[in-house]
Amino acid sequence: MADSLRPPGPPVVPGESFSALLRAQGLEPRWVVPPDASLIDVPEGTTVLAFRYTDGVIMAGDRRATAGNVIAYRTMQKVFPADTYSAVGVSGTAGVGVELIRLFQTELEHYEKLEGSRLSLEGKANHLAAMVRAHLPMAFQGLAVVPLFCGFDEDGGKGRLYSFDVVGGRYEETDYAATGSGARDAKAYLRTAFRDDMSEEEALRVAVGSLVAAAEEDTATGGPDLQRGIYPNVVVVSAAGYREIAEERVAAVAREAMGAGR
Repeated sequence: MADSLRPPGPPVVPGESFSALLRAQGLEPRWVVPPDASLIDVPEGTTVLAFRYTDGVIMAGDRRATAGNVIAYRTMQKVFPADTYSAVGVSGTAGVGVELIRLFQTELEHYEKLEGSRLSLEGKANHLAAMVRAHLPMAFQGLAVVPLFCGFDEDGGKGRLYSFDVVGGRYEETDYAATGSGARDAKAYLRTAFRDDMSEEEALRVAVGSLVAAAEEDTATGGPDLQRGIYPNVVVVSAAGYREIAEERVAAVAREAMGAGR
């Protein structure tokens, strides 16, 4: 009688990786575009940046997504919590990028529930790099996703950040990093404005200023839209964990950066 109640197939043995568990059950997400498919203009998310400050790291992203030369979305969220002590941002193909981040969040939660402890910050970055590498076939077909990852290293007691390339290369950055079409201009601004002893308020001003500078040179990057009330997503990760900065604070800094505070 007991045998008749067992589910068919081999028993499900949870592993450290949620993706591996799905793969073992034949349920792994398939990142495949048919060879004869013709790609249309799909929404792409642009500029995300991160840098260190006194208490940890700050990450900010603009809100615009483009499809070719058209603005597809004005309020896309590109910066998300990875877990309690880390954040992840995404540039590239918008829909695929958001799904990649959701799977990454689930992977970290799955590991923590099984192991009873969090994966190290470097381990999280390595795992994200492997996920980007697994997405390579779609990247070769024009659906690329390039994330940015940062967090607070509980063992080292400091903020750390990592950039990636389209083939899954992972690089730890010393001070600041940016990805997306406006990354060059954002990094040019950060090159002169960055200091590692900034307070949170100073870091917020620099983050918003960097996105404003990128938006002035890159049409795919959306600066603060004062008329519509659309402002960048800005988060900080410190010893207290992940926290999103209130929109009211971001709006006040954005008005000042756009010259509307006077």
